[in-house]
Amino acid sequence: MRNLSDTIARLAALKAAYGQGKRRSPRDRLKDMEIAGSNPGALKARTFIPENLVSGAPLVVVLHGCTQSAAAYDDGSGWSVLAERDGFALLFPEQQRANNANLCFNWFVPGDAKRDAGEALSIRQMIETMVKAYGLDRSRIFIVGLSAGGAMSSVMLASYPDVFAGGAIIAGLPYGSATTMPEAFDRMRGHGGPSESDLQKLVRSASPHQGKWPKISVWHGTADSIVDISNMETIIRQWAGLHGVKTSDYVSEHEQGYVRKVWHGTDGRELIESYAIDGMGHGTPLATGGPEGYGTPGPYMLETGISSTLRIATFWGLVDVGHRRRNNTADTRSEDYVHTGEVLVPGALTNDNDEGRPGGREHRTMNAQASDIQKIIEDALRAAGLMR
Repeated sequence: MRNLSDTIARLAALKAAYGQGKRRSPRDRLKDMEIAGSNPGALKARTFIPENLVSGAPLVVVLHGCTQSAAAYDDGSGWSVLAERDGFALLFPEQQRANNANLCFNWFVPGDAKRDAGEALSIRQMIETMVKAYGLDRSRIFIVGLSAGGAMSSVMLASYPDVFAGGAIIAGLPYGSATTMPEAFDRMRGHGGPSESDLQKLVRSASPHQGKWPKISVWHGTADSIVDISNMETIIRQWAGLHGVKTSDYVSEHEQGYVRKVWHGTDGRELIESYAIDGMGHGTPLATGGPEGYGTPGPYMLETGISSTLRIATFWGLVDVGHRRRNNTADTRSEDYVHTGEVLVPGALTNDNDEGRPGGREHRTMNAQASDIQKIIEDALRAAGLMR
């Protein structure tokens, strides 16, 4: 395990790597929702309910990445546009700065990353509130997230497999791979972690579930320098054994710009899929061009010519394949964002004055004056969510 000095050095290095991408005010189509429950994780609930929503409609839970808001992620990904077209409800849990200075979900904090506790329980309570309020279909509840939101999606899928029919993890990490900030950074870099059998044991022990496991979609850029692409393979190994499939037994589709792999069950159903996007950095893959494009490019929302939003919804059965094929003919590729992606980390050193100021605030280095060392440590711990 890395020591605290090493962790602080990594925090500083990652903060220094922050780019100043194209920023704009996102279109906010979401509404606030009061949570029926104790909300122990102190999260905010935001929703999108299409006018054409009918009783028994599906629900998709969407988890934003670090530094993002729910509205920004929706605007970038286009989930509410697709939900409006196909008639399903959306729930956007939103992190608060009091919980994590960088607005990351605390996927590696034990008190927030387990069944019936902390942020995981808050999200579960939001889901129950939505299901009861709108008469939604309990058998068609899904979850998707980016980066820290992707890692938190892993937490929810492992902790509540009885709740979800499917999930999608974009540039995220497997469940239970880290329980401290130093471990989190190591796993992000692709270093260390539990064995394949231990990864599966972690999920099996996370809940009393004995039924079918959620189907899983995993997405990652081959040029992601923030969360190493080896995490995609680790997530697949974690879930393959649960579904009773071999990691080597897949069907591969090689297309321009990506490689898709699919693992089928004995009945022929698609149980796990993965997308490795050529040359993409850290973020959510988008295809925004044409009359049926979804989302808007921006920091961490990367134009690649393939819409993860549309493909994930298709994998879950929320969108018909014909619609996806029509959409693909309109896909365009922009080089503005393909090879980049700003840093999304679980607790990088930031403050409210960083936005709009070139380079953010100046970093302190490890040779700071002795009088400043305590402040550096406290800032790092607060930013990591390890100190309130």
